[in-house]
Amino acid sequence: METIKENDFVELDYTGRVVDGGEVFDTTSASVAKESGIFDEHMAYGPAVVCIGKRHLVIGLDKQLVGKEIGKSYTIKLPAEEAFGKKNGKLIQLVSTAKFRQQQMTPFPGMRVNIDGIVGTVRTVAGGRTIVDFNHPLSGKEIEYEVTVKRIIADLSEKINAMLRLVGISANAVKVSVTTDGSASIEFPQEVPEELKKDMEEKLKSTIPELKGVSFTVKAAKSEEPQKQEPQQPQSSPQP
Repeated sequence: METIKENDFVELDYTGRVVDGGEVFDTTSASVAKESGIFDEHMAYGPAVVCIGKRHLVIGLDKQLVGKEIGKSYTIKLPAEEAFGKKNGKLIQLVSTAKFRQQQMTPFPGMRVNIDGIVGTVRTVAGGRTIVDFNHPLSGKEIEYEVTVKRIIADLSEKINAMLRLVGISANAVKVSVTTDGSASIEFPQEVPEELKKDMEEKLKSTIPELKGVSFTVKAAKSEEPQKQEPQQPQSSPQP
């Protein structure tokens, strides 16, 4: 039976739950998301493709999938330190309520806020003092994943598309072409900044060793057909 190795691209179905209470926080299944009240109409549900060992999953799940068999389902429990980390007391901070009011916000317990570019959760509000927890919402919690390992991905273009999705680029937005020598051409609908191209190329090559080279192109705009001109009628000569 084929088993997962580090650096393999694998297709997975999974559902993540908090052990204490069974709350679902992540899933690839639309039906499970609806049943759990976390369905997001903007989310594309369905099997996920990840590269093992590249931290595309929480660290504990990433490690424990190595050696698992294709076609089987597993329940994997993870302590907080192998999931979203332990609670860090230094990330629970006192913020002046006036700072919220300056932005026309009224803080309340459970409210998600972005302060100076850092996302946190309001824990308590008392008079002019608001306690904000900047830890991950699942930090300090034991979690478990129900995982089904569907297949190992061998196709180069499928690996590239999976990597593009992981950095937020939809497969529908680009066209990936692979040559027989293992190089790839990625066609975008519009020009992409050079810095972004370089970053994508580095990530693709470091994650997919068999990829020999990457080039980026822009989809050619359709040329408009020239309008047919109606034949001009000869002008009549003025009468003498």
